[in-house]
Amino acid sequence: MRWTFQILLLSIILFSSIHQVKAQPGFVKAGTSGFSVDGKPYAYIGANYWYGALLGLEKDPRRGIIRLRKELDFLKSKGVSNLRVLVGAEGTGQINGVTRVTPALQPSPGNFNADILNGLDLLLAEMHKRKMYAVLFLSNNWEWSGGFLQYLNWEGKINNDTLQRKLTWDEQRDYTSQFYSCQPCMLNYKKQVAYILAHKSSVTGKTYAEESAIMAWELANEPRPMRAGAIDAYKSWIAESAAFIKKTDPNHLITIGTEGTMGTDESPSLYKEIHTIPTIDYLTLHIWPKNWGWFKDEAIAESMPLILGKSASYIARHEQIAAELHKPLVIEEFGLPRDGHSFCPDVSTVYRDEFYRHIFSIFATSRKEHGPISGLNFWAYGGNVRPHQGRVFWQEGDEFLGDPPQEEQGLNTVFNTDVSTWKLIYYFSNLIK
Repeated sequence: MRWTFQILLLSIILFSSIHQVKAQPGFVKAGTSGFSVDGKPYAYIGANYWYGALLGLEKDPRRGIIRLRKELDFLKSKGVSNLRVLVGAEGTGQINGVTRVTPALQPSPGNFNADILNGLDLLLAEMHKRKMYAVLFLSNNWEWSGGFLQYLNWEGKINNDTLQRKLTWDEQRDYTSQFYSCQPCMLNYKKQVAYILAHKSSVTGKTYAEESAIMAWELANEPRPMRAGAIDAYKSWIAESAAFIKKTDPNHLITIGTEGTMGTDESPSLYKEIHTIPTIDYLTLHIWPKNWGWFKDEAIAESMPLILGKSASYIARHEQIAAELHKPLVIEEFGLPRDGHSFCPDVSTVYRDEFYRHIFSIFATSRKEHGPISGLNFWAYGGNVRPHQGRVFWQEGDEFLGDPPQEEQGLNTVFNTDVSTWKLIYYFSNLIK
C-alpha cells in the first residue's frame, strides 16, 4: 500500500510537470531541423536592436515609449520577427577611451539598479504583442557596455587609469583574457545573471523564465578567449555558465554569442568544441568585412568581389560544422558602411544592399536545401533617429542609434528611410517562411 501511494504520488508529480510545460506555449525550441514554435518551423530575419531595453527608461515619451512602439511596428511591417538586445551595462564612466552605454544595470560590484530591467520588461511585453522574439546578451567582451573589462577592474586586475585610457590591441587582449580565470569576476558575472533570471516583470508579472517573448539567453556579446593561454578557462566558463542558466531556466535556449572562428583565433576545432556542449542549443557567427580588414578606408566598391567571396566561404565553413553537430546556425551580426564609407543617412546604400542580398540569398538557399542556417540579424536598426550634427561619436544624453558608442554614429546603422534595404529585408523575410 505504501509503495502504491508513492508510485501514485510520483505519477501525479510527473503529470503535473508535463501539464505545466504544455500549458506554456509559444517558446522557441531548437532541434536538428532548426527552430520551432508550438511545433511549427520558425526561421527569421531579425535585427540587432541592442538599445531596445533602454528606450522605456527615457522620461520623454517621444524618445522612449512612443519611439519604441513606432519602431517595433515598423520592423514588424517589414518582416522582422527577432531582435538581439543588450540586457544591461556594467559600471559607469569612461572605459577604453570611450563613453560607455548608460544607465547601468550594475553600477558597482554586486549592486543592481532594479529600475533598469523595467525597460526590458516593457520591450518584451511590446514584442509579445507583435509575436516577436528576443535574443538577450548578458554581458560583453567589448568595452562599450562595461563588460569583462569592468569586472576585472572591480577585482583590481585593471586600475582606474588604465581602464579609462585607450588600450592597445595587445593590452586589450592581455587584460580581457584574464576574465575567465578571475574567480571573483566569475562570481560577479554569475550574480548578475542570477539577478536577471530571478526578475519578475513589472508589466506582465511573469518571471523571465516564463516570458515566451524571450527566444534565448546569450552568455555575452562576442566572447573570445583573446589569448591561447585562456582557452581552457574560456571553455569552462561557457560550460558552467550555460549549465547554471539552463538549470535555473529550462524554458529558453542558450547560445554563446561568438563571432565564429574569427573569435576563436581561427580555430574551427575550438569553435566546434564549445558548441558541442549539450546546454548550448545553437551556433552563431558574425561577419565584419571592415573590422577584419577585407577592405580599407573608402575602398568598398572595388573590394566587393573579395567581401562577397570571403563572406560566402566563412558562412559555408560554419554551416558545415553546424550540420555535423545537428544544431541550428544563426548569422547574428553583419554590417557594412554606406557607399563611400559615409556616416550620412542621405548617402546611398548600393554596396550594403549587395552585401545584404548576398547573405540573404545564402540563408534562403540553406532553408530550401534543409540546411542548418535558421536565422539572421543584421546590424543594426537605428529607427528614425539621426546622428547628432557636429560630432562623430555618441555622448551621454544623445539618442541611441544602431552603432554603439565606440563606433562612428551612422557607420552601420540601417535607418527607417533606407528604402532599398527594407525592400530586400521584406522580400527575403517572406521567402524563407
